[in-house]
Amino acid sequence: MKIKITDEYNNKKLLDLLRGTLGFSRAAATALKVREDGILLNGEHVTVRAVLHTGDELSLGIEDREEDVNGHILPVDLPLDIIYEDENVVCVNKPFGMPTHPTHGHYGDTLANALAHYYGELGIPFVFRAVNRLDRDTSGVVLVAKNQAAADYLAAQVRRRSIGKTYVAVCHGVLPECGRIEGYIRRLGDSIITRGLFPQGEESEYSLTTYERLSLGDSYSVIECTPVTGRTHQIRVHLSSSGHPIYGDGLYGVEDGMGRQALHASSLTFDLPFYGRSITVSAPVADDITKLIEDLNEN
Repeated sequence: MKIKITDEYNNKKLLDLLRGTLGFSRAAATALKVREDGILLNGEHVTVRAVLHTGDELSLGIEDREEDVNGHILPVDLPLDIIYEDENVVCVNKPFGMPTHPTHGHYGDTLANALAHYYGELGIPFVFRAVNRLDRDTSGVVLVAKNQAAADYLAAQVRRRSIGKTYVAVCHGVLPECGRIEGYIRRLGDSIITRGLFPQGEESEYSLTTYERLSLGDSYSVIECTPVTGRTHQIRVHLSSSGHPIYGDGLYGVEDGMGRQALHASSLTFDLPFYGRSITVSAPVADDITKLIEDLNEN
């Protein structure tokens, strides 16, 4: 990462730039100090106590190295739809049927495998750091940090709940024009997968989803959802609990022949690491969901 020092940073300490303007976490700033290429000012090694001057050339070694790469994630040539990329993040329109991370039974068909292959072909060391995670059969935008400093920067936004997420869902029944669904989510019985919504209770987490209706038919609604909190299966559980399960959601509703839940992560809004400006990345609604809506309109 290279920065040309302007008058704005003249006579400021490097640490103030890192922790303040750039938003580096304490851990990210500390990591720079132990790297051979961690901090170079005008080509010379300096510490975070260095004073900056207008015209200085600052180089920060935040890129992943070969020794950082996880050898357990196999590079696999899989379809990959990159919708935004810069030196710190990459956003992918993940298709349904593709898990985000490798799990039992899915060691070579995940988004992590696809990105490992993509960057391997470019000769770029890559560590998979997904900022948001989608269920295997939910399509849409996944944000991945391309270095640890960016991951820390985005993780702070996650903790503040300042990353805006929108989903498009096709639900059974007619929903009001807008609304909110809230309650406490926890696992059902001994299951490690299924969740339920409860008014309150122990070992549960508060959850809130707001929505607006985009269109409707005699027996269905298309809505845009915003999960204010980020609980496992939150939107699916909320809609099912409200009596309007998502089409195709066999876990919380009925299969309906859809083959997967009609849920699509349509956009993410977040602050780009180190640049201090917000960006919205969008992915068009998946073709199978569009076809479902067309079929419902015809019936």
